[in-house]
Amino acid sequence: MEHQAQVVLGISGSLRKNSSNTRLLSTIEGMMPAGTVFRMYQGLGSLPHFSPDLDGDETQSHEAVREWREMLRAADAIVICTPEYARGVPGSLKNALDWVVSSGEFMNMPTAVISASPHPDGGASALQSLTLTLRMMSATIPDEASLAIPFVSNMIGPNGSVTDQKTLSLLLTLIHSLSQAISEK
Repeated sequence: MEHQAQVVLGISGSLRKNSSNTRLLSTIEGMMPAGTVFRMYQGLGSLPHFSPDLDGDETQSHEAVREWREMLRAADAIVICTPEYARGVPGSLKNALDWVVSSGEFMNMPTAVISASPHPDGGASALQSLTLTLRMMSATIPDEASLAIPFVSNMIGPNGSVTDQKTLSLLLTLIHSLSQAISEK
């Protein structure tokens, strides 16, 4: 039997072109173990506003919603890295999650959650909010797959890669924990 590559889907909670969160995901992509395919979800800004009237009706559902759900279904694990806006999760990320509450793509899905902020708490409120939402959706969040990164602007070099050794070590631990959860799935 041929071994199939594990697919990890990266989701940045930021729509900003040079987002620190997207750069962190790019660093994570380069740290993935052999046999893992890392894909970035690029459609966050294309999703329409969530509407319960359209949810569940695939014939009425927007193409971007169908693509979002298909990418989630094709993944073996998810890594979400988000900034914190006004002590919460950015609206575009929350909107994306609202589209999959009833369809269940996160149910038992190994999921890593990261918040990154220039502030000293590392976006801890956004991390807590995101974790609560994902746990309500029955995502599997391993203990060491949750991370708040403070002073993120100081952790990323001019070329966009993470330069801080402690942060790189914490990201490796997160990846290992997520990989373990995939193998136990």
